[in-house]
Amino acid sequence: MRTPLIAGNWKMFKTVRESVAFVIDLRDRVAGLTGVDIVVAPTFPALHAVAGALEGSPIGVAAQNLHWEREGAFTGEVSAAMVREAGAAWAIIGHSERRTLFGETDDTVNRKVRAALTATLVPIVCIGETLQEREAERTLDVLDRQIKAGLDGVTGTELAGMVLAYEPVWAIGTGRTATPAQAQQAHEHIRGRLTQWFGQDASSRCRILYGGSVKPDNIAALMANPDVDGALVGGASLDADGFTKIVTRGRR
Repeated sequence: MRTPLIAGNWKMFKTVRESVAFVIDLRDRVAGLTGVDIVVAPTFPALHAVAGALEGSPIGVAAQNLHWEREGAFTGEVSAAMVREAGAAWAIIGHSERRTLFGETDDTVNRKVRAALTATLVPIVCIGETLQEREAERTLDVLDRQIKAGLDGVTGTELAGMVLAYEPVWAIGTGRTATPAQAQQAHEHIRGRLTQWFGQDASSRCRILYGGSVKPDNIAALMANPDVDGALVGGASLDADGFTKIVTRGRR
């Protein structure tokens, strides 16, 4: 049985002070809660402070991005090793905003996945189709391409400890959410491809999250699906009360 995972992606919100205050509040709210893993992804400047505030807590810390090189002349970039040293154990890779706004490709996603694994970070690899691709009935083809290219060279053992996040681009920050049936259809397809390409054991252990306008009032219906193992939460993760409700209702 896969333990549900609820990850909060704060994007470019919250100062260092606000981030620390938030996680101290969240830590107290979820104390003693079982049946779910929790991860928060603050901005780079807040990473070290948030990790320090959560030391000894079961709440994990993720970076929102990383560079595939360990070091070099890459102004403004942060390496996986730096992220790890700052206190993160997870890293979001290939978020749709990184792909659409900053030109990330399946190839750069793959490089970042390899870098994260080398630094012993758990990759949370985002995949998903645009509205145009869905309307053209290309969703499953897009997912196949992103999985095959983005996870190229990954072993079954490595995949088993990784996380995938299906985030239909048309549902991110729009208020539109894939129906539970649409989410399950995509997740079931993803699980099938993982089984085909990495083996049954790896596929059964890899967690697949749903991301896209997840809120307290829709998380339970999404989690009722057998192949939905949690959620990558954006805007709703910025409010401690709402995020706590999502975490609580996302347990199994």
